[in-house]
Amino acid sequence: MKLEQIIESVPNFSEGRDLSKVEEIVDCFRAKPGVKLLDYSTDPDHNRCVVTVLGNPESLKEAMIEAVGAAVRLIDMTKHEGAHPRIGCVDVIPFIPVRDCTIEDADRLAKEVAKEAAERFGQPFYLYEKSASAPYRADLAAIRQGQFEGLAEKMKDPRWKPDFGPSTMHPTGGATAIGARMPLICFNVNLDTPNVEIARKISRRVRSINGGYRFVKAMGISLDERGLAQVTMNLTDYTKSSMYSVFEAIKMEARRYGARILNSEIVGTIPMQALVDCAQYYLQIDDFSIDQVLETHL
Repeated sequence: MKLEQIIESVPNFSEGRDLSKVEEIVDCFRAKPGVKLLDYSTDPDHNRCVVTVLGNPESLKEAMIEAVGAAVRLIDMTKHEGAHPRIGCVDVIPFIPVRDCTIEDADRLAKEVAKEAAERFGQPFYLYEKSASAPYRADLAAIRQGQFEGLAEKMKDPRWKPDFGPSTMHPTGGATAIGARMPLICFNVNLDTPNVEIARKISRRVRSINGGYRFVKAMGISLDERGLAQVTMNLTDYTKSSMYSVFEAIKMEARRYGARILNSEIVGTIPMQALVDCAQYYLQIDDFSIDQVLETHL
């Protein structure tokens, strides 16, 4: 019997303070046939909501387009402030193959959502990662460069014409990056200092673009409400740049500046193997296998 195709998506919405707006957006994924809402979290410092959802392609497509419409209606980017880089009310929509589907299936879904949502709501869309229409557009950081405030000027450059939708930004919604990618881990490490310069120096040591870990994107930000500095990261291939390696590097670098790690955070879901790898490293377990985890047999 052929299994039903399952694709995961982790859309990021530029609202983490007005919880009534967050709930209205998240409602687009609740109680929908063929869609399962796994998790959603908000951060007032980032002013951002991250949703994790699974579904078959057609059902997920309908729910995602509805969520884009809600975000365009509810979020005014001209009034948005937050620590996290962003270009729009829906900043990014990745699609990740999970079961009985390929990266090509996820790519096809991304393009269908972008085309229909752009036509319905006038929101421009840029394709990124595996869906990128040009190599210089593959990196999300390149699309975000200049952020919402610099987007109107950026879009005057023919190189930054959107892949779908109008050639000018939505006046309150900005633009959205969308595409297919493999699983990544959103991993944040909080320091016991409010000095954001320390977090920035550490991020430059661990991120790929500055010669750090090949599959790590990182930056240092200030969590004003908590009085902390944070190294916020995306691990784009945890099998080659492991969580424990990056964590230990941050711990070592923090000592140089008289700081320590206070705690860490995982935003959204995470592959079990990534945590098993951490347990195996810190407990120094020989020849451990994920097959030894009881729940994998249920």
